[in-house]
Amino acid sequence: MGVIMKNSYAGYRILLVHAHPDDETINNGATMALYAALGAHVCLVTCTRGEEGEVLVPGLSHLASSEEDKLGLHREIELAIAMKALGVNDFRFLGHYRDSGMMDTEPNNRSDVFWQANVDSAAGELVAIIEEVKPHILITYDEIGGYGHPDHIQAHRVAMRASELATWQIQKIYWNTMPKSVLAEGIEKMKELGSDFFGAESVDDLPFAKDDSLVTTLIDGNDFVEAKMAAMKAHETQIALDGPFFALSNNLGLQVWGHEYYTLVKGEKSAPFDDKGRESDLTSGIKL
Repeated sequence: MGVIMKNSYAGYRILLVHAHPDDETINNGATMALYAALGAHVCLVTCTRGEEGEVLVPGLSHLASSEEDKLGLHREIELAIAMKALGVNDFRFLGHYRDSGMMDTEPNNRSDVFWQANVDSAAGELVAIIEEVKPHILITYDEIGGYGHPDHIQAHRVAMRASELATWQIQKIYWNTMPKSVLAEGIEKMKELGSDFFGAESVDDLPFAKDDSLVTTLIDGNDFVEAKMAAMKAHETQIALDGPFFALSNNLGLQVWGHEYYTLVKGEKSAPFDDKGRESDLTSGIKL
């Protein structure tokens, strides 16, 4: 996108809908930092506080839902630190829905979890945010939530339903996508070093790996990888410094996290395109 000029994208508004704190940074951290630096209004809506997440910091294990059940409050703090690292000032939660945990687990059956929420009711809460922010662009998950987590699937359903119910018409909608070719390279590199990526022997073992043909858009956020890594470190209870995310960075270089991939599901692909015919700017074709 050339030289970053602050406020050159003033007037553009981007809304991201995610399931738990940390999802936004893993999927879209470089994109968020890039467009925030360009002067666009970046708004993050997180649907739960991630109360059922695994606590990776031994000294904080007491926060787990099985003990003091205070992880959600701690993850709110982690999210605020991560957003500061990305330069995003507008971040909020969608009501007070609780993390649903994985499918067919005890937490998943609680009446207050996001998975059990009425889709139209939750979408109505998001509609209020859409009417306030008036985003030109919406970013969320695909219909299986990337990898099948109930809260990711529900976030997709709620976001897409809200886009239908809102009076404000969102011009472009994107789903997060991780192409098989990129993940395959990472898996092979990790194997060479005697390690693995989430225990995967091949890219076909990863439910979130998508065919490259689904990628319509590639955002080059390499100038903001350091900000993304700082935001990932802020989510300390969820992302281990010696885990696969940082191992990929150490072994493939930081740029592995600088490229973020999307599938355009509403709106028209617009120039500029890269040499593979993929959009290189989410705002291309947007009418202000």
